[in-house]
Amino acid sequence: MELVAGCYEQVLFGFAARPAESWTVVADFTHHAHSASLSAVAVNNRYVATGSRDETIQIYDMKKKIEHGALLQHNGTITCLEFYGTAHLLSGAEDGLICIWNTKRWECLKSIKAHKGHVTSLSIHPSGKLALSVGTDKTLRTWNLVEGRSAFIKNLKQNAHIIKWSPDGERYVTVITNKVDIYRLDTASITGTITAEKRISSLIFITDYILAIAGDDEMIRLYSCDSQKCVCEFKAHENRIKDIYSFEREEQHVIVTASSDGYIKMWSLDLNKTKDVPSLLCEVNTKARLTCLAVWLDQASEMNENSDKAATSSQANEDEKPSIVRKKKVCWTDKSDKTAKRKRKITPEKKRLEAPLQKKKKKRNSST
Repeated sequence: MELVAGCYEQVLFGFAARPAESWTVVADFTHHAHSASLSAVAVNNRYVATGSRDETIQIYDMKKKIEHGALLQHNGTITCLEFYGTAHLLSGAEDGLICIWNTKRWECLKSIKAHKGHVTSLSIHPSGKLALSVGTDKTLRTWNLVEGRSAFIKNLKQNAHIIKWSPDGERYVTVITNKVDIYRLDTASITGTITAEKRISSLIFITDYILAIAGDDEMIRLYSCDSQKCVCEFKAHENRIKDIYSFEREEQHVIVTASSDGYIKMWSLDLNKTKDVPSLLCEVNTKARLTCLAVWLDQASEMNENSDKAATSSQANEDEKPSIVRKKKVCWTDKSDKTAKRKRKITPEKKRLEAPLQKKKKKRNSST
């Protein structure tokens, strides 16, 4: 497993996390990924994708540990990235576009003008048939990914900057500054609201009913979606928390946090005792101003991402439940979009992601 994190200093960090009697984190690589600060990172079972203020998306093959190429469809800061299974990547940016990428040939299958302002966040339903997006035009938009069209537009009172589906796909949440609105899919109405003390920077569903929320302070708080009450809170860092991630391994639930203080920390959460403070497994100091975080799981058979359980099962039953554009591929192919063809992909020379120590050894060997 690899902890991958981006920062203001334009660097992508990779740390190999190894479970044993006590977890250890070892520096694996430090890669100068972009010409501006990193703003988003996403993973699937093979690739890591990073987005930046330099308006590009960089793709890394984690199995071969090489830089795979760059995607140049957007004309604005990349604000959000999300893989669906092994076949597709969705990207959103400040140009108002949502792009759908095929991860086999890395083609831009469709470029959608999703919002009049920036796209601030997007989330794919576990079935792969729907996606939600929010933007600076004060709208929440539902996308039918099977037919390739806009399905519903909801006007919001303010701009939302986070949207997230629950693992079972029965509810979703929007974040506006310090407020979390909880919606049910069947009614598309708000069933409850959680109000935090400060602006929320990241949240994730720990279960279908428990949310972990991080923001512009040092605390992680777990909330019940049913009661909207805080069931647990603990101090995780010395500065504001920028991103939070979670996964399961051998029935152990792990929360990973990244902060402006430069630390990445891993916490063990007992789902049977959510009121208990999670225990710290390990930590590493990157000495950088972190902005985004993900965990690449190299053994999918043993490790299941909490946020991708339903998506994985949906991919396994493709014949019964068609995923994104599998049923109607033509709907994502915009032949009139010459820009998409021209800017489909640029593949530079494949550069290996090396650890600093390995580089030094090579230099010493060459000098001798």
